[in-house]
Amino acid sequence: MNAKSDHRFLLLTVFISGMTTMAVEMSASRLLDPYFGNSLLIWTALIGLVLIYLTVGYYLGGKIADRSPHYSTLFQITAWAAFLIGVIPVVSRPILRFAVVGFAEYSVGILLGSLLSILLLFAAPVTLLGCVSPFAIRLAMRDVNSAGHTAGGIYALSTLGSIIGTFSPVLLFIPNIGTRRTFVLFAITLLALSLVGLWRARSRRARPYAVLLLILVLLSVLTPVGVIKASPGMIYETESAHNYIQVIQEGDTFYLLLNEGEGVHSMYTPGHVLYYGIWDLFLIAPFLNNPPFTAEQVQSLCLIGLAGGTIAKQYTAIYGPIPIDGVELDPEIIEVGRRYFDMTEPNLNAIAQDGRYFLAHSSKHYDVVAVDAYRPPYIPFHLTTREFFQEVYAHLTDTGVLAINVGRSKTDYGLVNVLSSTAQSVFPDVYIIDAPDYGSDLGNSLVVATKQPTQAQNLTANARLLDNPHLQEIMELALPAVRPFEGAGPIFTDDKAPVEQVVHGLIVKYVMGLK
Repeated sequence: MNAKSDHRFLLLTVFISGMTTMAVEMSASRLLDPYFGNSLLIWTALIGLVLIYLTVGYYLGGKIADRSPHYSTLFQITAWAAFLIGVIPVVSRPILRFAVVGFAEYSVGILLGSLLSILLLFAAPVTLLGCVSPFAIRLAMRDVNSAGHTAGGIYALSTLGSIIGTFSPVLLFIPNIGTRRTFVLFAITLLALSLVGLWRARSRRARPYAVLLLILVLLSVLTPVGVIKASPGMIYETESAHNYIQVIQEGDTFYLLLNEGEGVHSMYTPGHVLYYGIWDLFLIAPFLNNPPFTAEQVQSLCLIGLAGGTIAKQYTAIYGPIPIDGVELDPEIIEVGRRYFDMTEPNLNAIAQDGRYFLAHSSKHYDVVAVDAYRPPYIPFHLTTREFFQEVYAHLTDTGVLAINVGRSKTDYGLVNVLSSTAQSVFPDVYIIDAPDYGSDLGNSLVVATKQPTQAQNLTANARLLDNPHLQEIMELALPAVRPFEGAGPIFTDDKAPVEQVVHGLIVKYVMGLK
């Protein structure tokens, strides 16, 4: 071994360790997604604990390096970090399955216990990875006069590795090989590097660590990938860059589930038009316009949150082949819609893009802008603000309407009221139509805002003019449930839109049984 070669290998170790650290953090978020969702709260817990682990690692790394400033010690640290990363997917499976019970029973204790257990699995490997940079600085230090240059170079290289570790799992590995294999890939890479380092240091301890590498390889080969999250009736699952996607089949009906799987994003039953839920109500939103308003006046739709195309299919069945721009952030969901939900309407233009971005760069005007962009239990904050509603207003025809699907409980309309008050700051009139809950304590409401001044009685007057039996059936359900929004409340803006805070309050009240 020579000093120059040792230094280069040390820098490579710093780079790979930094890359692995961020790859583990990004992959951890996807590991949690199907069970706990991808909310700001989950991200905060994950990032916060990772930073705590790294802080402890920085401190311990410096102390260990002063006591045992040897290359062999450093490579033993990285070897154990790599091995522990590689076993996370295996160890986490039973804990994550237990989390499903928590969701099914709405048990806060089970959910929090499962989440904390998973996050604690990352404590040891991330702490060990935190040891690498201070340890490397100690080994690389030859002259106190160049200490700043040495430390700066080490941390710059570690950060460069972290940048690659941030993007590569999300853009390359997770969509192509899955979350669990991504963990194993980075673990094997770091462990193999550690073994080479131990061999270069002529350490007699290299052989035992070779056994760890063999165990990881065997785990990756012998452990069946299987399903990510077993669900009754599941016929398809995949991980995209944005979502964990499931398709469930019950009889002739197909359901699209995303991430934690507690909300149905699309339904499809061949030959059916209505599903007697929130999607049906989108069909009658235009009839809040001043009478006489007929179905022939609905000539275009922009659907933000296309999912599997349920609403697009319903609009086509009721209003004919009107032009529909269906905007869906995840292109993989669009493909699933075409494959399993017969989303093949020639009048549907499916666009893989963020809904707000699409509107901001479009010159089109629509009779209806429908927003069904839930990521249960949340709705993206940038689709709830006054600035977004102003964008929608500018893209509506003179008789255009905005319709938004909003979640609630039987007793907590917090999110419904906030979105209604925000819409009311832009539109002259806003209405709330409650979807049937069929005995459930959780439900949805449709918030409808009209570009023209209108009144709730319009729905009754226009209902008398309808001859479509499907629209007549929906009207019977909707007329008793429609009311104008006459309250006052906070107005969400791009600067301040605490959507998750409102939703968390709703969830806490629900699970605690508060009325």
